[in-house]
Amino acid sequence: MDWAAASTTLFSVVLFSIVTVVAAKLLKAKNKFNNHVYTRPLPPVVNVLALIPPLLNKSLQATIQDLYTKFGSVFTINFLGPKVTLLIGPEVSAHFFQGLDSEISWGNLLEFTIPMYGQEVGYGVDTATRNEHSNFIIQALQPSKLRSHVDPIFQEVEAYFAKWGQDGTVDLKHELEQVLMLTSSRCLLADVVRHQMILTEIYSLLHELENGANIISFLFPYIPTPTNRRRDKAHIKLKEIFSAAVRSRSQAQEDALQRLIDSKYKDGRPTTIAEISGMMIILISTSRHTSSHTSIWTGARLLSNTKFLKAAVEEQKHIICKYGNQIDHHALSEMDTLHNCIKEALRMHPAGPVLFRKAHKTFNVHTKEGNEYDIPGGHNVIIPTVFNSKLPYIYKDPRVYDPDRFSPGRQEDKVGGKFSYTSFGGGRHICPGMAFAYLQIKLIWSHLLRNFELELMSSFPKADWSKITPAPKGKVMISYKRRQLH
Repeated sequence: MDWAAASTTLFSVVLFSIVTVVAAKLLKAKNKFNNHVYTRPLPPVVNVLALIPPLLNKSLQATIQDLYTKFGSVFTINFLGPKVTLLIGPEVSAHFFQGLDSEISWGNLLEFTIPMYGQEVGYGVDTATRNEHSNFIIQALQPSKLRSHVDPIFQEVEAYFAKWGQDGTVDLKHELEQVLMLTSSRCLLADVVRHQMILTEIYSLLHELENGANIISFLFPYIPTPTNRRRDKAHIKLKEIFSAAVRSRSQAQEDALQRLIDSKYKDGRPTTIAEISGMMIILISTSRHTSSHTSIWTGARLLSNTKFLKAAVEEQKHIICKYGNQIDHHALSEMDTLHNCIKEALRMHPAGPVLFRKAHKTFNVHTKEGNEYDIPGGHNVIIPTVFNSKLPYIYKDPRVYDPDRFSPGRQEDKVGGKFSYTSFGGGRHICPGMAFAYLQIKLIWSHLLRNFELELMSSFPKADWSKITPAPKGKVMISYKRRQLH
């Protein structure tokens, strides 16, 4: 996805709609921050009505660029009362990512996920319970615990691609989604993998559930649209499947489901079946989104760039010479080129193009332009990741796919500051599934690079901005021919 593709009119409409609803939610209650006395200047303000003419003639990203050029790293959009403040660049991002939930949080912006995941988890419960659930999930996906899954996942990858012929043409998007269904389930639901019909049903239901993560459902999560009705039926059925899986376990398994079953609250209480089911829906849904999204964009980028495709293949030759054809944790840890190829694809195509928070207390920021502002409590705060990840003072030639930017000697994400790279979030809000995503994608792409000559047949995919997580749009057709690296 290049800059022009990311700057589509559809993206403008989508994000503008979201921001408008965010602002409207603030109108439900009287603003208790009106009488606050600020010790620093407030950010410059632009009225939303002034943005309508430029948005009719250019993209939202181009409009943000104009505002950034005019006002600098921090500015506020006045939605006829409610305020939305944009933070651009790592210099002003620390509190957004590191602030306590009592100071800055999602607020009620994720209420639309309650029908997806259930009242027992996520934003259906209080903050303290939600934090404990998050810790359960983090513990279940700790890198040290994932190491034992390398060989089983590798077996799933080998078995899946063994079904390919000597040569042919396939939809890379479909193939990666299918193999990720197997690899994710092997880690998260070990015994369910042996029941293909159940596994297929789970992912069919997840597809219906995830269709609920669209703009209409964000705006109106409970209205009985056909999409929302299918989402609700899928949630009920998924809950039944996972509840049955918990009840039927006669012996412990080495998977995330078992770790959630074994989890206990700080007061010693065990997790309930309903809570475990809800957390499993969250785990599988979110891991599927990020890994699928990133693996497809990684493939599209690699197969469109001869230099880095060749570098990734040469790295696999080196790894084979050292470790043989079997891949273990040590071999994966030395795949720096492939890691950077994945990381760069995610920089250019972040799974979360825009991050939202609501400020509950006033905080201050220092901009790179030398200004200092108070961000009032009550403001909604936005970090446009898809914009921040392409700042030219952080990333050289930011619209160019260049995995070497993360290599020793450059490390542009480190040189730029702590929150220069936030495709997996950051600070207190970093994605707990980051290591899991890299593990799966490395195993899949190392196998593909070793065993197949690949060529992108279709045009480079555009992003589908009708989704909250903009995946590649349409089919991604590739040709393959078997080979064996030595």
